[in-house]
Amino acid sequence: MSEVRTHIDIAAPVAHVWAVTIDPVRLPDWVTIHRAFGQIDAGEARAGFRMDQTLTLRGAPFKVAWTLTECDPPNRALWHGRGPAGSQAQTEYLLAEHDGGTRFTYRNEFQPPLGVLGRLAQ
Repeated sequence: MSEVRTHIDIAAPVAHVWAVTIDPVRLPDWVTIHRAFGQIDAGEARAGFRMDQTLTLRGAPFKVAWTLTECDPPNRALWHGRGPAGSQAQTEYLLAEHDGGTRFTYRNEFQPPLGVLGRLAQ
């Protein structure tokens, strides 16, 4: 498993940052590896919400089926993704007031395909 964790301070209220980050249609505005959508549930994002997304890493496109497993507006969202060959990911958004704006913390855990062999190759 590999993990990426980072944060950024944004000069906007938490509610505004939440509205952008939780709206799947806005993902192309800030997710640099996003390429396309497949199926997306109707309505607002909520626990149980699903979407299919095509991403690109190192020039190779791949599809991920995401489910929003936890949703605590406007502070936390946890997405669980299933990708090709049994790969999995969890992406967490944490938002908190900070210096008059928002600190947006992003965490992604990725489990490569093929179990132990995939982890060794990674």
